[in-house]
Amino acid sequence: QVHLVESGGGLVQPGGSLRLSCIVSGRTLSQYTIGWFRQAPGKEREFVAASFRSARATYYAESVKGRFTISRDNAKNTVTLQMNSLKPDDTAVYYCAGDAGIILSSIRYPAHYDDWGQGTQVTVSS
Repeated sequence: QVHLVESGGGLVQPGGSLRLSCIVSGRTLSQYTIGWFRQAPGKEREFVAASFRSARATYYAESVKGRFTISRDNAKNTVTLQMNSLKPDDTAVYYCAGDAGIILSSIRYPAHYDDWGQGTQVTVSS
C-alpha cells in the first residue's frame, strides 16, 4: 500500500521561505513521478511542480518558476519543495501526489495521479 505524507507547512511572512517534504512509502521512488499541487479556498487544485520519475527532469508552474525548487532523494524516499520569496497568493493547502505510470504530457493534471497525501497548510501573511 502506498502512502504519501507531507510536512513542513506553516505561517510565514511575505518574502520568507518554507521547505515542504513528501515521504513516500510502498513505492520505489526512482520509478515514481511526484507532483506538488495546491488548493486555495474556493479555487480548483492547481499544479505547482513535478519531478518526473526516471528522467530527473523537473517542471514548474509559471507562477512559481524561479522561486520554488523541487528535488528528490531516492535513497530516503523523499521529495522536497523549497519555496522562496513567498507571496500571499501562495497561501493554500499543498499536496504531494504520485503515480508510477503517468506520462509526461499529463503531469500537470491532478486527475492523472493515483496517490495523494493528506496536505499541509501554507499561509503567507504579515
